[in-house]
Amino acid sequence: MQMTRSVDSVQFLPFLTTDINNLSWLSYGVLKGDGTLIVVNAVGAVLQTLYILVYLHYSPQKRAVLLQTATLLGVLLIGYGYFWFLVPDLEAQLQQLGLFCSVFTISMYLSPLADLAKVIQTKSTQCLSFSLTIATLLTSSSWSLYGFRLKDPYIMVPNLPGILTSFIRLWLFWKYPQKQDRNYRLLQT
Repeated sequence: MQMTRSVDSVQFLPFLTTDINNLSWLSYGVLKGDGTLIVVNAVGAVLQTLYILVYLHYSPQKRAVLLQTATLLGVLLIGYGYFWFLVPDLEAQLQQLGLFCSVFTISMYLSPLADLAKVIQTKSTQCLSFSLTIATLLTSSSWSLYGFRLKDPYIMVPNLPGILTSFIRLWLFWKYPQKQDRNYRLLQT
């Protein structure tokens, strides 16, 4: 975004859902007392918030970006209020917050597939990021294994769609290889 000073080829929804996802899992980690969840998701929330700010800076449609962000933050705050004030039992809080986090994790992993029809129609993967696909595969696999190790289905199960969607995107990269953009190569050197 910074090199092109544009957000034309960048989707906003993955940044937003990942930020909400990190904040939700951070809460789950605090409630559960899991240091790994706390540290990883605190760092993730900070980074995603920075990505959102950069996106907002370069976006010509600032109002739409702010509206989407405010809407999801409102949902998150309502969720926090519900879990902290209306669910008194710690075990019930963990179960309900785990389910809440699972839904956001699944939406985060499915959001990049919004361009699936465009990829198939144009026979081009230009709107997909190969490095993000690999990172998603590694991340979702790691979290699934971590959840399996802890015997925590709320961590393990929602990361399985991340593995599946990564393989779908890898298949799309194989089927519709990206053509090298000469201008991009010049910027890299």
